[in-house]
Amino acid sequence: MDFLPITPEEVKKRGWDAVDVVFVTGDAYVDHPSFAMALVGRLLESEGLRVAILAQPRWDNCADFRMFGKPRLFFGVSAGNMDSMINKYTHNRKIRSTDDFSPGARPGLRPDRATIIYSQRAREAYPEVPIIIGGIEATMRRFAHYDYWSDKVRKSVLLDSKADLLVYGMGERQLREITARLKAGEMIKDMRDIRGTAYPLGAKEAAELKVPGAIELPTAGEVAGDRVKFSAATRIIYEESNPFNARPLVQKSEGKAVVQNPPALPLSTEEMDFIYGLPFRKLAHPSYKEPIPALETIKDSIVIHRGCFGGCAFCSLTLHQGRFIQTRSAASVEKEAEELLKTPRHPGNISDLGAPSANMYAMGGKDMNVCRACRKLSCLHPVICPNLNTDYKPLLALMRGVRAIKGLKKAFVASGIRMDLALKCGEYISEIARFHTGGLLKVAPEHISPKVLAVMKKPPVEVFKEFADKFLAESKKAGKEQYLVLYFISAHPGSTIEDMAELGVFLKERHIRPQQINDFLPAPMELATSIYFTGLDPFTLAPVYVPKKETERRMQRALLQYYKPENKPLIIKALREINRQDLIKKLL
Repeated sequence: MDFLPITPEEVKKRGWDAVDVVFVTGDAYVDHPSFAMALVGRLLESEGLRVAILAQPRWDNCADFRMFGKPRLFFGVSAGNMDSMINKYTHNRKIRSTDDFSPGARPGLRPDRATIIYSQRAREAYPEVPIIIGGIEATMRRFAHYDYWSDKVRKSVLLDSKADLLVYGMGERQLREITARLKAGEMIKDMRDIRGTAYPLGAKEAAELKVPGAIELPTAGEVAGDRVKFSAATRIIYEESNPFNARPLVQKSEGKAVVQNPPALPLSTEEMDFIYGLPFRKLAHPSYKEPIPALETIKDSIVIHRGCFGGCAFCSLTLHQGRFIQTRSAASVEKEAEELLKTPRHPGNISDLGAPSANMYAMGGKDMNVCRACRKLSCLHPVICPNLNTDYKPLLALMRGVRAIKGLKKAFVASGIRMDLALKCGEYISEIARFHTGGLLKVAPEHISPKVLAVMKKPPVEVFKEFADKFLAESKKAGKEQYLVLYFISAHPGSTIEDMAELGVFLKERHIRPQQINDFLPAPMELATSIYFTGLDPFTLAPVYVPKKETERRMQRALLQYYKPENKPLIIKALREINRQDLIKKLL
């Protein structure tokens, strides 16, 4: 199977006189299901559509957007697999030196706020062609949102981009319906009933707005100027994220409005198998002469499911992939593994047999009627829901089936393991330790403070301690010397210097030297970002401490990495500031 065309010459080579859809992306074109444009491109190709990929176009004029001629159906615009601002800037707003989604990791190949800029160029190129925006940037900016890089509330990206329609979430169901209706002659402005989409209303329509059963959010102006109303909007958006009970949402903005339909329904196992069974090459387009780091990371990995019901405050998964787990069949996963191992010069290892949370495969509600009525954000916080089926038999069978494939050396599990869930099955922990770890297993306790973990919606530190003990014990039983690689977040809302000092002591006493530090970065529309901006819990309106000053953020990071000599002055300064000089000897 050929790559999807990325040049006019490749279009001509296929004998096409025109293309139906042009997908515009800020990433290099990699034909792998972990790259969104390849996924939806192959899907629409399977529907008989002529699809071209416009990867990392020049954006100072619209010449590249005319490269394939006028698309018959629409431009599909995405910033890429990451929000373009997160991709380009660090937590302290400095430009990153690399872009893992570009050839040779070269930075500067996509604009700031790429969804908006690409949409403008597409409109200039062919004003009459519908523009549909999607991807993580569009999903998480679909309503008025706090933008960390400008330190202000920006209106919906749908209004800023002047696109015709916004697809939020993963998008396969929506794109199939949109293309079918466009092919049938329907106008894009009339497609206002498709789940998983949002559409704009002009001033006249917004003034006469009547959406049956809709909930009206505080306006964009109100959330920009009132932290209580911003919190209320956040709460409503999250409470209306269950596709089985969500109602339409409306937000007015400077006389216009954005209307969001309820989320798309989860994909069935059969649909998941079909999508991941499409003929991906799992390679970068051959025109690239330099490697693309993001592909090198995942090229030998296999996705086994989608979604996450953890509901962590600093994560976008609930609003993008959804909280209902969408599972591939074991047969589909094993077939992909067999094909992967047949690749010429393949080393024989699967780098990751995983998903957003590796150990949620095939899990869901015991009574789905309860789940369909539920508006809670997490099935695991503050405790594991009694209605959650935590049966590991399907996942264990899948892991054993993959291990039995001829030619396989090892199938690693590199995706995050939800530790509280893992403790429900000692057999799972044993098999991870014996068969699926290469000496180091990544887990994310994130913090030890009960109040910080409560803000994060993560389990207490005792869960980490118990999991660590069991994993290390199982490793010892297997005759292996294995270790845990721990992830922590510094300067998360709720975390004080005192909290971080206690975490530093906890780590020092256990001889843990964390390398994987995430400085909290307020990404659009996440719960933790709402708290960062407002200083309020959006559900209770209780005040939450937020470390915002760069000096304090640097001190929190230094306390986490207590073992680095260059951090000593900052650690002393931090401990003196909180009058805890007694900890200086303990840490240093």
